[in-house]
Amino acid sequence: MTKNTVIAWSFVVALGGFLFGFDTAVISGAEKAVQQYWSLSAVEHGVTMAIALLGTVAGALMGAYPSDRFGRKRTLFAIAALYFFSALGTALAHDWYLFILFRFLGGIGVGVSSVTAPIYISEISPADKRGRLVGLFQFNVVLGILVSYLSNYLIGQGGESAWRWMLGVQAVPALLFYILIHFVPESPRWLLLYRNNRDEALRILKKVNPIHHVAELESILASAKAMGNGGASSSLFSKKYRFPVFLAIVFAVFNQVSGINAIIYYAPRVFEMAGLGAQSSLLSTVGIGLVNFTFTLIAINVIDKVGRRKLMLIGSVGLIAALAMVSHSFYAENPNGLAVTAYLMIYIAFFAFSQGAVIWVFISEIFPTEVRAKGQTLGSLTHWVMAAIITFVFPMLSSSLGGGTTFLIFTGCMILQLLFVWKLMPETKGRSLEQIGGTMMH
Repeated sequence: MTKNTVIAWSFVVALGGFLFGFDTAVISGAEKAVQQYWSLSAVEHGVTMAIALLGTVAGALMGAYPSDRFGRKRTLFAIAALYFFSALGTALAHDWYLFILFRFLGGIGVGVSSVTAPIYISEISPADKRGRLVGLFQFNVVLGILVSYLSNYLIGQGGESAWRWMLGVQAVPALLFYILIHFVPESPRWLLLYRNNRDEALRILKKVNPIHHVAELESILASAKAMGNGGASSSLFSKKYRFPVFLAIVFAVFNQVSGINAIIYYAPRVFEMAGLGAQSSLLSTVGIGLVNFTFTLIAINVIDKVGRRKLMLIGSVGLIAALAMVSHSFYAENPNGLAVTAYLMIYIAFFAFSQGAVIWVFISEIFPTEVRAKGQTLGSLTHWVMAAIITFVFPMLSSSLGGGTTFLIFTGCMILQLLFVWKLMPETKGRSLEQIGGTMMH
C-alpha cells in the first residue's frame, strides 16, 4: 500500500513534466498558421517561437524562491494555473501581444516545473526507488512531446482555426493536474527544515517508510544540524557546496552541447540537409519521438539497478559513435538520407537512455535539503540557457560550417563528457539524500 501511495504521489507531480513537454512542442504545429494569422515578419515570428523559451529561463531562475518560501505543493498549484491560463489565453487571443504574453506565462510554468517537480519527487521517494520515480518526470516530458505531435496531427485536419484548438487543448490536462495536486502531501523535508513541523513531517514519512520513518526523521535533522542549516538563508555559493555546484553546472552544459535541442527542434531541417524530402522528414521526426519515448521508458526501469554513472558511461560512448557517424555521412559528397536517419535514431536512443533520464534525477539528489531548491534552480537554469543558445546558434553553424563539422563539434563535446563521467561523476543510487549530501561536502 505504501509503495503504491508514493508512486501515485510521484505520478501526479510528474504530470507537471507532461505539461512541460506538451507546452514546449505544441507550438511546432501551430507556428505557420500563427505567422499567417497576424502576418508576422521574420523577426516577429522569431520572437513568437522564442518567447516561451525566455519564459522558461525566467521560471527556472525564480523556481527556488516559491519552492522554499511557500512550499513545494503550493508552487505546484501555481504551475498548474500558469499552464491552464497559458493554454486558454493563447487559444483565445486576438491580439499578437496578448498571445506573446500567454506563451511567456506558459514558459514560466515550464521553468518552475523543471525545478519544483524533481525536487518534490526526490524528497518523498525511498532511496531504492528514487531514480525511477524522479525519472517519471522525464518520461512524462517525452510523453508530452509525443502526445503534442499526435494531437497537432489530428487537430491539424480541422481548417484555419485548428491552431487555436492545438494550443487550447492543453487546458484539459492542466486542469486535471490542478485537481490531483489536492491529494498530494507537502514534502516532509520542507516541513521539517522550513516550517519546523515535526508531527506532520513524521506522518508523511510514515507513509513513505513505515518501518524506519523515525530514524529517517532523525537523520534529516542531524544532517541539517551538521550542515549548519540556516533554512532559506543558506547561500548556494558558499565553499562547502562547491562540488555539487560544479557537478550541476557541468552536467547541464554537457546535456545541451550533445546537440539534443538542435536535433529535436530542427529534425526536419537536418533530414532535409541529408537529402530526404519534406514528407519523409516529418515521418522521421515522429520516429525520433517514438525512439525517445521507448528508451526513456527503458532507462527509468533500470536506473536504480544499474546506477546513474553506468548509464552515463554507456550513453557517452554511444553518443560519440552515433554523432561521429552522422558527421562522417555529412562529409560525403552525397549524404545518404536513410543512413543519417538511422544514425540519429541511434543517437536519440543513447541520449534518452543516459543524459535524458539521468539529468533531473542526479541534480535533484546531489544538494543537501537546505539548498536543494537553489541547486535544482542552478542546474535547470544552466540547462535552459544552454538550450536557448544551442537552438539559436545551430542554424547559423550548420549553414556556415556544414553538417559534418557541426556534428563533429558535438562529438568532441561528448568525448569531454565521457572523461567527466569517468573521472569525476559520483554514483548516487540506493543512498539516502542525507548520505549523498554528506559525501558531497568533503
